[in-house]
Amino acid sequence: MALIKSISGIRGTIGGKPGETLSPLDVVKFTAAYGSRILQNGGKKVVIGRDARISGEMINALVVSTLRGMGLDVIDLGLSTTPTVELAVTGEKAAGGIILTASHNPKEWNALKLLNASGEFISAAEGAAILEKVQKEDFVFAPVDKLGGYTQTDAWLQRHVDAIVNYALVDVAAIRERGYKIVVDAVNSTGAVFVPALLKALGMAEVIVINEEVNGKFAHNPEPLPENLVGLSAAVQKSKADLGIAVDPDVDRLCFVCEDGSMFGEEYTLVAVADYVLSKRPGNTVSNMSSTKALKEITIRRGGEYYPSAVGEVNVVNVMRSVNAVIGGEGNGGIIVPDFHYGRDALIGIGLFLSALSHHKNGMKSFRTKYPDYFISKNKIELRSGIDVGVILEKIKKKYKNHPVNSEDGLKIEFDNDWVHLRSSNTEPIIRIYAESNFETTANNIALRLMQDIKEAIAP
Repeated sequence: MALIKSISGIRGTIGGKPGETLSPLDVVKFTAAYGSRILQNGGKKVVIGRDARISGEMINALVVSTLRGMGLDVIDLGLSTTPTVELAVTGEKAAGGIILTASHNPKEWNALKLLNASGEFISAAEGAAILEKVQKEDFVFAPVDKLGGYTQTDAWLQRHVDAIVNYALVDVAAIRERGYKIVVDAVNSTGAVFVPALLKALGMAEVIVINEEVNGKFAHNPEPLPENLVGLSAAVQKSKADLGIAVDPDVDRLCFVCEDGSMFGEEYTLVAVADYVLSKRPGNTVSNMSSTKALKEITIRRGGEYYPSAVGEVNVVNVMRSVNAVIGGEGNGGIIVPDFHYGRDALIGIGLFLSALSHHKNGMKSFRTKYPDYFISKNKIELRSGIDVGVILEKIKKKYKNHPVNSEDGLKIEFDNDWVHLRSSNTEPIIRIYAESNFETTANNIALRLMQDIKEAIAP
């Protein structure tokens, strides 16, 4: 089992010894350290929300009690989404927020994702300060007459939906006129509540939800990858739907299935949305180094400039701010619309994607042909305890020293028009290996070659 402490939060598996897994003791310590920083910065109010994980109710009780024990007032959104909590932090004028979700990780995982007063993931410096407090147990609880208050609210679901419906680039009239029939794979989490609510507000003719029971017992691996979406693909074909939508448990990743059951491609969620936004608002774009080169090509064609960032939402956001990007995100289906909020948001992504689709004469399969057919092979290698990833990457960098190499975030190696990106995950004890080429076989072969290089570098 595992416990991963990073600058953005704490993530681990449930059950086991403190310090080795996400135990109740670790949850309390990390929450107390975060609460202490909120108080030091003059804050008083914190928003929390969670996905539907089995452990969510338990973790929620620990976090609420700890924050109140620090003297902080808690606004609890209950079952919610990551982007909804982000919006609520600023809407409630809170000093920060905590999202209880392990995102795409399997059901045995949970996590505390930490937000600042802008509803964005905390900075590296702030994260480091919190980790230091955890290490030193540098926090003090409030006396009995100064305990924090507690408020529950479910109002932010409708507020989030209303904000999307009223967003300038979401063409509700065009979407409603097309009267789409849509199948949603909610993977037994809060997408079963939030996605249908949005689709109905956008005027869908029919919404069918699979894996709709909100119980956290994920019907399949919750990461929205093609191999995990065979049920959605079959349901789209069986019901003769216009398209399928898949989100992850906390609804910040988004991908689509075409009417024939084929994958639109999670990399092309951002590409299609960005193309639509750029057609209305020319400007710059940003995505991380593991994302398809198609975004760069479309941005240049639309008269803007493309900028890469290190992997991670906070890194994408920082670059987006610095270049005044009009749209950005990550190739895992993460859409960031800066004038909506600086966070990955599958719900605003749905509104913008359907707006783009509604202006296309034909269906999803035809819509996909607007964009290039590049292939990204996504792989990972699990790491045993004690492995130094830096040493491994240095060996590989030396092996490919005659190729263009970028070591800003792991190692990205270019091979003519193809590339491979190697980096250690922030969320799991693994190395991710992403390779892109014009040809699927080539992308797979590049990835396999580098995976063998990694195994040889690990071996004694």
